[in-house]
Amino acid sequence: MRFRHPDGSTVHLAYCTNVHPAETLDGVLAQLRDHCEPVRRRLGRDRLGIGLWLAKDAAHALATDPSALRGLRCELERRGLEVVTLNGFPYEGFGAEEVKYRVYTPDWADPERLEHTAALARVLAGLLPDDVTDGSISTLPLAWRTAYDEQRAETARTALRTLADRLDALQELTGRSIRVALEPEPGCVVETTRDAIAPLTAIGHDRVGICVDTCHLATSFEDPHTALDDLARAGVPVVKSQLSAALHAEHPHLPEVREALAAFAEPRFLHQTRTSTLAGLRGTDDLDEALTADTLPDAAPWRAHFHVPLHAAPAAPLTSTLPVLKSVLTGLVGGPHPLTRHLEVETYTWQALPPALRPRGRSQLADGIAAELTLARDLLTDLGLKELP
Repeated sequence: MRFRHPDGSTVHLAYCTNVHPAETLDGVLAQLRDHCEPVRRRLGRDRLGIGLWLAKDAAHALATDPSALRGLRCELERRGLEVVTLNGFPYEGFGAEEVKYRVYTPDWADPERLEHTAALARVLAGLLPDDVTDGSISTLPLAWRTAYDEQRAETARTALRTLADRLDALQELTGRSIRVALEPEPGCVVETTRDAIAPLTAIGHDRVGICVDTCHLATSFEDPHTALDDLARAGVPVVKSQLSAALHAEHPHLPEVREALAAFAEPRFLHQTRTSTLAGLRGTDDLDEALTADTLPDAAPWRAHFHVPLHAAPAAPLTSTLPVLKSVLTGLVGGPHPLTRHLEVETYTWQALPPALRPRGRSQLADGIAAELTLARDLLTDLGLKELP
């Protein structure tokens, strides 16, 4: 979906396909047929943006076989889909029964991460629509925080500088500008937008910026205006933003609230949980740890890294951080010029919701994704952007 900003520039809105498990190119092609095109049809659009997730095997197949890449591009066009951004965070196995900490490997101190991301950049350059010259790739925020010392930090910085040089060369070769965005996430080396400033400044290349995920930002209790102002002052570009909402519990000390939260503690994904105290941010690596241990104070609200559907806040006594998303979006595209032109709805946890809330089959999932995109579209038009055909 495309929107015209009042300044005349085009803002792209997509939804991320990591909600649909696929490890191979055949799986990606099936996603387009079984999920993405039906969402487009529900929205009544001739064209729908998707934030494509390509696991390592699919990415390798496309990067090494020009005919496969041409075939994917033709399939996108045939189904009324377009790609301007990729989710390069998960490497493989994102549809496994248990993902948890595995999603953070390989990290940026591992050569595999550099090679995978460079392959994604080559693929994206070949998938961009003819009238689009700029693409973006979100990636993990350097590494999970444990076992990350200064030597690994320097290796990661060197890898990102090498990637930036390769992206310069790619633009010279193809005329397409691809940028990469570190995506701050609770528990990682770069947990907040403020944490991103020092390493991105040290890398010192405008090819490498930040992806503002509004669920992650809310989980860490960051103030949206402060976060965006800090990035602007530091000269850190917002390459893309993932529009998402976290789980919010206003009174976590109450038994009924804990019971409601327990329904969201599930075995597949990590749901880092945070609370803001006078002594600073406190947290656990997962929701069940917060509920069963005494490590997390419960006198103030809790937020959990659980991407809840944008249009459907959990039932009381829980809610979502949709107001944070709205505030971030206002800061990103509500001013005289957009701070980013790539927006991506990323709710990959549909099948991890409590059983009563999960979609039953492809049709209900498509309905839900379409409803999320409709909400995002309405937020953009309320900010003065005009939806384009």
